[in-house]
Amino acid sequence: MIELFHLKRDIPFMRWARSTIFFSVAFIVAAVALLATKGLNLGVDFTGGTLMEIGYPTAADIPAIRNHLAKNGYADAQVQNFGTSTDVLVRLPVKPNVTSAQLSEKVMAILKQADPRAEMRRVEFVGPQVGNELFEDGALALLVVSLGIVLYLAMRFEWRFAVGAIFATAHDIFIILGVWSLFQWEFSLTVLAAVLAILGYSVNDTVVVFDRIRENFKKTRSDNVAAIMDNAKTATLSRTILTSGLTQLMVLAMLIWGGEVLHGFALALTIGIVVGTYSSVLVASPIVMWLGVSRQDFIKPVKPESGAVV
Repeated sequence: MIELFHLKRDIPFMRWARSTIFFSVAFIVAAVALLATKGLNLGVDFTGGTLMEIGYPTAADIPAIRNHLAKNGYADAQVQNFGTSTDVLVRLPVKPNVTSAQLSEKVMAILKQADPRAEMRRVEFVGPQVGNELFEDGALALLVVSLGIVLYLAMRFEWRFAVGAIFATAHDIFIILGVWSLFQWEFSLTVLAAVLAILGYSVNDTVVVFDRIRENFKKTRSDNVAAIMDNAKTATLSRTILTSGLTQLMVLAMLIWGGEVLHGFALALTIGIVVGTYSSVLVASPIVMWLGVSRQDFIKPVKPESGAVV
């Protein structure tokens, strides 16, 4: 394994366990309060709205179209290429007292002002019912993934590790959703996809640390759980920094140069990688320790030989 550095002494991560858990619980409570009071700013995918496909004879200037619509009162319009550089997809949220046909006509008139060559290809209305179904399916996906994580870790490690991992994972999800609620950024299907990706990323990081902790329990005779965990985290620190750092570089490239379509996805991943790395190292293990894990949980009892007197 490539190492950035080799530390002679273990970093006392568990010394800060009370502080990190306190801050994590505080963040979770704040996130829940924000979600309960402000909620999420759900996008057209969930709330319903009008979808328009516009054709241009030459490559469309997406930023110019987006700015032109914003100047004319449609700052909430989502504009992106569709298929080719000459096809544009415009998504508009539901407007009170305005039908889908009326809305599409107004938007088309605005677009023709900027470029008379713009041509309407199709108009569709995504009803709120469809949006509700997408929201429910997304929530169900989060629940199923979380239950799968708990079962996997309980079978591979021990039930205390499953509880620690699911707490750390819930911590990551609530913080991302809380940030989205605080700033009222649009929550779309791409952001939901990023949240699901962070679930897998965070659990993978946690499993690496847990695996080293389990190895340490098996090969050491010490009963100092905190010291065993500190050694495991220190040993995997280079791997954690390399993995998180390189992944973050790629995600930042998407965030900076990926354009409006990938912005929400990349932003959620950027926040999620930082939070997920933090929770894997400083949140999951303290929970496992406080639940009472010990070396005896990983030592198989010696079976008496046949015929031996017990």
